[in-house]
Amino acid sequence: MTIQRAVAGDLQTVVSLTAAAYAPYTALLDAPPIPVTEDYAPRIARGEVWLLESGDKLAGALTLERHEDYAMIFSVAVSPAFQGKGFGTKLLNHADQQTRLWGLSEIRLCTNAKMERNIALYLAYGYRETGRRPNPYRPGWVLVDMAKAM
Repeated sequence: MTIQRAVAGDLQTVVSLTAAAYAPYTALLDAPPIPVTEDYAPRIARGEVWLLESGDKLAGALTLERHEDYAMIFSVAVSPAFQGKGFGTKLLNHADQQTRLWGLSEIRLCTNAKMERNIALYLAYGYRETGRRPNPYRPGWVLVDMAKAM
């Protein structure tokens, strides 16, 4: 397995993988989750997107933002063919490593309250829930904020 930063030519691959990874949640939420509608071109240009490959196949993508005193996971997307096999954890491990390389002491994320499987994964991985709030972009949706000390 390898993890490397995405480049401009990877844009369509990132978009397609993200849509496929979040497809079950699109059905659950009756609308695509925010990562599915995101414009990844600027994020790739800023170096925020990493690709996880297994052999010659794309297994997942991580979008990680660097802030002044913390890192923020925007998206962890695992290809349906690789889900349930530890690839999400590999991406979370990479986020941890990158956060430490940046010299930051906390990593944060937010997810939809209806994404219970993701919340359980993050809790098992050491995140704690720090609050819930309405999604400012999607009326009726509730965001769950989570954080993990490094």
